[in-house]
Amino acid sequence: MVIDTNHYLAYNDWDFIISEEQRMRRIFVDSGSSIKKEELEKYNCELIPLKILIGDKEYLDDGEDLPIDKFYDLLENEKHFPKTSLPSLDTVEKRVTEYTNNGDEVIIITISSKISGTNNSFNILFEDNDKVLIIDSMCAVGGIRLIVDFINRHQDKSLKELEKMVYDFIPHIQIMAIPETLYYLQKGGRLSKTEWILGSILQIKPTIGFKDGRVRVLAKNRGIKRAMKDVVEQLNNLECDPDYDIIASYTFNKNNVLDLIEMTDEKYKKQIRVFDNLDPAIACHWGPNAFGFIFVSKK
Repeated sequence: MVIDTNHYLAYNDWDFIISEEQRMRRIFVDSGSSIKKEELEKYNCELIPLKILIGDKEYLDDGEDLPIDKFYDLLENEKHFPKTSLPSLDTVEKRVTEYTNNGDEVIIITISSKISGTNNSFNILFEDNDKVLIIDSMCAVGGIRLIVDFINRHQDKSLKELEKMVYDFIPHIQIMAIPETLYYLQKGGRLSKTEWILGSILQIKPTIGFKDGRVRVLAKNRGIKRAMKDVVEQLNNLECDPDYDIIASYTFNKNNVLDLIEMTDEKYKKQIRVFDNLDPAIACHWGPNAFGFIFVSKK
């Protein structure tokens, strides 16, 4: 299988030419992956931007239409909480169909179907196209990066073989994040108002991740240092796989994640090769100064 590592999706121009020699397997991710435009070549993938509605204005979550600094200014000052919506399905259908009509296979990896309708929409859109494989990541952000990494390591497999392999791999993806404040999780509907009030009063710093595709509280700790200690302990407890990057994720400010890295065992620090300032579509639920690790476990 030929891989074109120089091609990425143009945001404002979907026109392209494919020669006979360039037919290949294409990988798409939505912006819930938090893969940036400048990283697309590294990950050998193309980006499908989700849409974000803030107040009465809609933005593309593509890193250009809504720069991160502007996003946080709007998040703090707008009366209306941001809402995310599906990408332009007509545009995606045109792009993917042109690829498959030229003989390419297409893999689309979406943010978890339990928190977004994107996966279901794509399944309906391409249900009759046997050259398209839709993968439900059952997670988001760095977890999708790890799935893309996994797929790129197994490009010799058929779509059917890859599908089974990916779904066997997904349960090993661990997302462990600590919000500095619970306010944004409550506003975005990820925590109840009672949980928010109790957590704020008791200074609870939950470790939050994904279970069965849904956002879940994995642990509750009193204070941020205890929460950090719990996350770094999980690298040992879950047997972090040294063959994959540990992704250091954060929102807006790196300071908390740098403190987390300082607490991490030396044997794992060399695996922390990716820093991800989360894209607005996900960051709106966390608010500034959230942070955590995303990694692959052997267990």
